[in-house]
Amino acid sequence: MTDTVARLCVCFILLSLSAAATKAQRLKAEKVPCLGNQSCYKLSNGTVEVVVTTDVGPRIMRYGFVGADNLLAELPVDPPGAKADTFKVWGGHRLWAAPESMPRTYTPDNRPVEVKLDTNSIRLMAPVEAQTGIQKEMIVTLDAEGTGVTVLHRITNRHPWAVELAPWGLTIMNAGGVAIMPQEPFRPHDGNALVPVRTMALWAYTNLSDPRWTVGEKFIRLRSEAAHKESQKLGAANRQGWMAYHRAGTLFVKRFDYKDGATYPDMGSNAELYSKGTFIEIETLAPLERLEQNAAAEHIERWFLFRDVKMGATDESMEQTLAPLIKQTSLK
Repeated sequence: MTDTVARLCVCFILLSLSAAATKAQRLKAEKVPCLGNQSCYKLSNGTVEVVVTTDVGPRIMRYGFVGADNLLAELPVDPPGAKADTFKVWGGHRLWAAPESMPRTYTPDNRPVEVKLDTNSIRLMAPVEAQTGIQKEMIVTLDAEGTGVTVLHRITNRHPWAVELAPWGLTIMNAGGVAIMPQEPFRPHDGNALVPVRTMALWAYTNLSDPRWTVGEKFIRLRSEAAHKESQKLGAANRQGWMAYHRAGTLFVKRFDYKDGATYPDMGSNAELYSKGTFIEIETLAPLERLEQNAAAEHIERWFLFRDVKMGATDESMEQTLAPLIKQTSLK
């Protein structure tokens, strides 16, 4: 190796180390106030920030560009008439176990959680639920650059007997936007499109004639509107592996998996939309699993944000806007 080549190699190594050090300096975890208390932690990389609470949960309470609006809902800590030992919505992103049932699903998560901090991640571990015997855990990891966040959900069965469940990630969005679920690729009925390509689940209260719904060839959309107090919900087998929420020029994209041949809750749904008044959720579900004592089921979401996104009113204009942005995201 010549002296010139050796010097170039040393310079390249030093530049690489300097770049890595700069990224590490931008990433930081710090204690911040939220939910009216001080027991919250923020991860930031200089572009976006994620805030979790340790007083309840596990819960993610904020996701947004630094200095900009929160894309997640911030709801009253104590809704009128709520008792201390009852489930509280709190806002943000939470972890449930599907399928939904009463009272199991609505076990309160009002107790403090164990927290472990790393440079770019926060691990939240809830106490074992006395009513259900399950333990919920969430690991939130922020990318060193960009807007990417990985949310790992884990549910462990602490019962001495087996249970069947699916981890279920529910994100309550800041009101005033529109939730978007992709349809499966459209094909004309030309003699070859003979079998169905997806399942769809509708609840007893689902009304597709409600003006909050827009069902198009390429997308299903659901808006939050204060004037409409009735609940609306739709689930689907979403093989495209993404959903989005557009609000005030900012686009939130959630990536997730679909496993062919797996059994999903809610008539085969791995993706669901829900709204009631200003309340609106984007939900993803893992396959159902039978968990023996101390066995765990996991479910991963990847989150992304985009600025200054102008969304058209038609499926065609939306596709022109969304397609190049979705290509910039992945589950990996």
